[in-house]
Amino acid sequence: MQALWMVLAAFFFATMAVGIKIASADFSTSELVFYRGVVSVVFMAVVMRTKKVPLITPVPWMHAWRSVIGVFSLASWFFAIAHLPLATAMTLNYMSGVWVAAFVVGGALLYGQSARQGPLMATVLAGFAGVVMMLRPTLDQNQLFAGLVGLLSGMGAALAYLQVTALGKVGEPESRTVFYFSVGTTVAGLMGVAWRGFTPSSQVTWQAAAWLVPIGVLASGGQWCMTRAYSRGATLLVANLQYTGIIFAAIYSLLLFGDELPLIGWAGMALIVASGVAATVLRTRALPNTPAEDH
Repeated sequence: MQALWMVLAAFFFATMAVGIKIASADFSTSELVFYRGVVSVVFMAVVMRTKKVPLITPVPWMHAWRSVIGVFSLASWFFAIAHLPLATAMTLNYMSGVWVAAFVVGGALLYGQSARQGPLMATVLAGFAGVVMMLRPTLDQNQLFAGLVGLLSGMGAALAYLQVTALGKVGEPESRTVFYFSVGTTVAGLMGVAWRGFTPSSQVTWQAAAWLVPIGVLASGGQWCMTRAYSRGATLLVANLQYTGIIFAAIYSLLLFGDELPLIGWAGMALIVASGVAATVLRTRALPNTPAEDH
């Protein structure tokens, strides 16, 4: 039953994506990254104080590299949400499981162990076939760039998985890892805002402004539920339950935004989910404690 916390986390992340899509009408991607980071820093600081987790880390450069990767993935995902149908953006980001499998296959090829990775390679190819099925019918020429950015967000999340796994192996507490990622998110968002500036309040609607705090709260709640699920539930089951986020996003996409996805697009989405689940099962032998993604 503890694994069901991942379903709640997926719901929080999908709902956060709704807020990003609405707020992106008035705010830039860098502003949304900044506001999401600020709220999460406060939330995680309270969590660390409650659990008496020290702020000082023995591996600051590992956190720095993890933040760079994570911020890249997060910003790319926010950009994709703003410019693509919600379900499409969520699915491209959740390609991260297939990207991890691709990295495992690449490592096997590098060390001459490709013969053992045939099934895993098949999941990678199936996942990318699903991407082609989704993007060709749903993206017009103006959305092609956003589609590629969304695909990169999934790759960035996969790299973040590997770095978080490395942090876990050296004994870093999950709360401190999330806290420093939130700090990195805030700093990166602020740098972007310094370049482009804040949106004047006269150009902001109340609907967009109302989502700024909930975005950070939902992200933090999702992180907490995800961490609880991975620490108390079966890792493989939790990793697969994250794909319920695509279902929530599809429902939101249809009901709130009127997005239409052709039948071949739905088939591509299903293929990506199926390949991601299969890849998770197969890669568990190589990466037994791969965490869920950051949002």
